[in-house]
Amino acid sequence: MTFARLRSLPDPDHLPALDAAHLSAEPARGLGPTDPAPRILLLYGSLRERSYSRLCVEEAARLLQRMGCETRIFDPCDLPLPGAPGDDDHPAVRELREHAFWSEGMVWCSPERHGQVSGVMKLQIDHLPLSLGGMRPTQGRTLAVMQVSGGSQSFNAVNTLRLLGRWMRMVTVPNQSSVAKAFQEFDEAGRMKPSAYYERIVDVMEELVRFTILVRPHAVQLVDRYSERKAAGVPVEITSDLSAIAAAPP
Repeated sequence: MTFARLRSLPDPDHLPALDAAHLSAEPARGLGPTDPAPRILLLYGSLRERSYSRLCVEEAARLLQRMGCETRIFDPCDLPLPGAPGDDDHPAVRELREHAFWSEGMVWCSPERHGQVSGVMKLQIDHLPLSLGGMRPTQGRTLAVMQVSGGSQSFNAVNTLRLLGRWMRMVTVPNQSSVAKAFQEFDEAGRMKPSAYYERIVDVMEELVRFTILVRPHAVQLVDRYSERKAAGVPVEITSDLSAIAAAPP
């Protein structure tokens, strides 16, 4: 499949706001296997030419790459409305879902609009079904949430993103980022200035990498569900199910 909607990341190795002496290049060392590189999909919620949610996602992608991850940034500019005729067959929808299946973790960053996530952000999530052809594009994956605001700091958008992440059966990391007055936090080149806001993004990306590596060896078991086994008529094998062995009578 040809990926026509992945944004290129400008200056991926240039992190002017980062004090590299204090960054752990391997934040998940000792937590689990780090090979192959963790695969992270990043989504943003604005189509403006100078989109601060996109700029935040780009800063996050550079940090993730510095920490050994493989990243993809999806461009939602031509996604159709959910439920529009033929939306499931639209090339943008098919591509978004392909990236979701590829990923082990995600970053969602939305501007706050009228106290909520933007329509563009929700549009992308609405195109990710809980189940597709017997496969699940989000279940069991890790998630980090961020938001940008034009005014004072708020957490309305990240709170909604957490709710959506839970609904999509994702493992959302505890930390989060909310950048207030985002128009003041970036230089003319679109690079984030050194600040406590930038440091929080570094914190969140470190945490995302750690949780992704922690979850990786257990991803299948963590999303194993009684209701789905019952619907599929698949009984638990008592010889391989540790919980069944522990509960079995002597």
